[in-house]
Amino acid sequence: MINLRGIAAFLALLGAAAESHAAGVTIGVVAPQNGPLALLGAQIAAGAGFEIQQSGNTLVAINETCEDNSGAAVADALVNAKVQVAVGFLCSETLEGALPKLKDANIPAITVSVRSRILMEDALKNGWPLFRAAPADGAEAAKVIEVILKDWAADPIALIEDGTIHGRELTEAVRNALEQNGLKPVFTDTYRPGQEQQIALVRRLKRAGATRVFIGGDRNDIAVVARDAKAENIQLSILGGDAMRAADQPLPLDAGVRAVALPEYAILPEGTAAADALRAKGIEPEGYVLPSLAAALIAGQAGQAAAAAGKPLQETLLGTTFQTPVGAIAFTGAHELSQNPYRLLEWRRNGFFPPAAPTQ
Repeated sequence: MINLRGIAAFLALLGAAAESHAAGVTIGVVAPQNGPLALLGAQIAAGAGFEIQQSGNTLVAINETCEDNSGAAVADALVNAKVQVAVGFLCSETLEGALPKLKDANIPAITVSVRSRILMEDALKNGWPLFRAAPADGAEAAKVIEVILKDWAADPIALIEDGTIHGRELTEAVRNALEQNGLKPVFTDTYRPGQEQQIALVRRLKRAGATRVFIGGDRNDIAVVARDAKAENIQLSILGGDAMRAADQPLPLDAGVRAVALPEYAILPEGTAAADALRAKGIEPEGYVLPSLAAALIAGQAGQAAAAAGKPLQETLLGTTFQTPVGAIAFTGAHELSQNPYRLLEWRRNGFFPPAAPTQ
């Protein structure tokens, strides 16, 4: 786990180094330093700060309160510190107020968190320098649909959800996509979440003839369905969404259950070296740590390329593929990730991993 005091001391050392010897690209790191979001802010600060230190760039830490009308003050602080690019930005409230001033100062902002489609539409319309290193709103549904159409189209499919806004909207997006492709689920339902058993539900799935079921719900509900299907000897292939990235308790998840989710980058080949280096510094590479490290790496490399080419930094963010610990990242002309970061993963033992290749 990340130690908040340790991160504060780490950033203080970086700040002192920046004051005594400004070097390389000056990068603002915008993240909550206190309050209820301090833990997430510490993850952003830890990942970005580690990369900035390793690359010999200069860090400017800016507190993000995530309050309405707080963005202008954040932008002023970045401009006064003469940063060339800023990363982090946990909250849309910050960006809404900061982006107009960042545009005037030619300071690109790379968010590792904010997914709002409307905010990006406004940014493009107004020429605000926003780049999204996080999945856009709708990316999860798009990947779920891609997986189902590729792997399940010939099989009887059921769609069930837990009645929450996210679960319902995600499952409805899947259902609409199936219908547009001439596919009709054999079973759809809304279940009551938080139940200790779902035997009646799995028996209804069996009677409907479903062999594949997408569940728009949380991890524990899906674990209950998987357990009860197994107990009833009902063969179901189960797929969930990003809500599956949660604690494996109170009921452990059965091996083989799949999810469309953001991967744990620390256990994937592209992230292991950075994860090991972070752990050597006492930083656990969880949550926003590696994505923020990647954002700082992109900021530094883009800044160096811009200086070498005599171009605005924003131009070097476009048309370049950056190799990072969360994989290769490139931005589209719409300032979004060129590749959907969601992946099809399978639960095995103690984590979600890419599914093994099918045997011939």
